[in-house]
Amino acid sequence: MNSVQHTPYPAVTIKSTKDLGDVVRAFRTSQSLTQADILGLANTGNRFIVELENGKPTVQLQKVLDVLDVLGLEIVVQKKGSF
Repeated sequence: MNSVQHTPYPAVTIKSTKDLGDVVRAFRTSQSLTQADILGLANTGNRFIVELENGKPTVQLQKVLDVLDVLGLEIVVQKKGSF
């Protein structure tokens, strides 16, 4: 996605769906993107983006991964305390 700026973004520990939603919202707004900007690119609807950003615990993982990909973010799984 050309509109996402590629600036360093700190690693964030995610311990809940609310944490993930907060990170998605913060990153999206830091890039001056609206929810509508990522809907088509992530192949999802507005309701999903709202639910993701609000921390709904039952969102579909593949859709989450698609949104993160569009934003230029990724999930990294590692042993606790290893960074």
